[in-house]
Amino acid sequence: MSGTPHRYALVGAGSRATMFVNAVIERSDKARLVALADPNPHRIGVHAAAVEAAGLPAPAAYDAADFDRLLSETEPDTVIVTSVDATHHEYLLAALAADLDVICEKPLTTTAEHAAEILAAEERSAGKVTVTFNYRYNPLHEKVAELLREGAIGEVISVGFDWLLDTRHGADYFRRWHRLADRSGGLLVHKSGHHFDLVNWWLDAAPVQAFAKGKLAFYGENGKRTGHDRGYDRVAGSANAEGDPFALHMAENPQLKELYLDAEGEDGYIRDQNVFAPGVTIYDDMMALVDYDSGVTLSYRLTAYSPWEGYRVHFNGTRGRLELLVVENDHVNPHLKGPNGASIHGTHEAAEEGWYEMTLHPFWTKPTKIDVGEYQRKGHGGGDQRMLAVLFDGAADPHQRSATARDGVNALAAGLASNESIATGQAVAVTDLFKQ
Repeated sequence: MSGTPHRYALVGAGSRATMFVNAVIERSDKARLVALADPNPHRIGVHAAAVEAAGLPAPAAYDAADFDRLLSETEPDTVIVTSVDATHHEYLLAALAADLDVICEKPLTTTAEHAAEILAAEERSAGKVTVTFNYRYNPLHEKVAELLREGAIGEVISVGFDWLLDTRHGADYFRRWHRLADRSGGLLVHKSGHHFDLVNWWLDAAPVQAFAKGKLAFYGENGKRTGHDRGYDRVAGSANAEGDPFALHMAENPQLKELYLDAEGEDGYIRDQNVFAPGVTIYDDMMALVDYDSGVTLSYRLTAYSPWEGYRVHFNGTRGRLELLVVENDHVNPHLKGPNGASIHGTHEAAEEGWYEMTLHPFWTKPTKIDVGEYQRKGHGGGDQRMLAVLFDGAADPHQRSATARDGVNALAAGLASNESIATGQAVAVTDLFKQ
């Protein structure tokens, strides 16, 4: 790209903004961050300082409540939305009304009503929405898509998907705003949206019904029963938090200190709550059966308190079975074995490890191990940088990885139907959620 740099405005200046701010900085020859918006001016200042440190003009700063004024005064070409999930629709609708393109962090939104509004607004707009489902860009997941599309196991009949969040990553959802269902939609929307989107993309299908079970079984006030709760409200300033493996010490992490601990005076947001403190309204143990318009059935489970982190997914087909096992964080459990049988010794201080096994099991022949190269630990298996190259550089997209607003709605649909099923005890049809 040559000539005038593409103009970006970003709303939501928390940690999720960092990847996008850095992406624009790295492309200063063709991209420019012209505006930042957030309810907290301190956080805006942190990202603005990073732009200035790169020798670039500081973006204009706006309160998020003045987003319409930001659009009219700074005239961006594209808006990047990385705000609290329940607020995504506000900025999406405003940007689309101004005929602007939007890059939106997942989930697209948190309710069926807002999802329908976004689709209708996009139809009226010259702008388009791209949802950042970075797991689509992971080379492992691309290989799965390739094998399924070339018929390696024939017609897919059923899928099993088991995702484990460890007691470091999983716990983090219970100390920040994600612990509130009215802010995040719960993990079946915020986190499982990644996984439902992968299945939708792999199958080229959409969910039509879900039956689910879910509970808050480990975090929240369950800590008193299990003996994990040390009785403090937040980590900073608490002697009881010292030595607690569930505690987040923001003062020891420069980025978290700068973005959150130092910003508390502006809005009072507490980022280091005790994960066993009262007030949690999301689940930490969930399972769902999801029916697809193609006739495929998905069996899905999410656990947010595992001793290791990773996932198992398998596909049963008319000509065989495809299995994928990925271990993302194996440092938590010192007894976990790697694929060569060697013991992996790890603690919270150990270097990150990771490995995968992909196996194709055709009928009547020996199984085949699929080699996709060395496992990439950082950036969602290497997906982040590949996604940024498509979003900001126009890189080739041979696997149709870019996710549309409709893709965002389909990923949301399975989670919303599952949440409703948990609440009612009944199977829930997606069409009943999206009656309009």
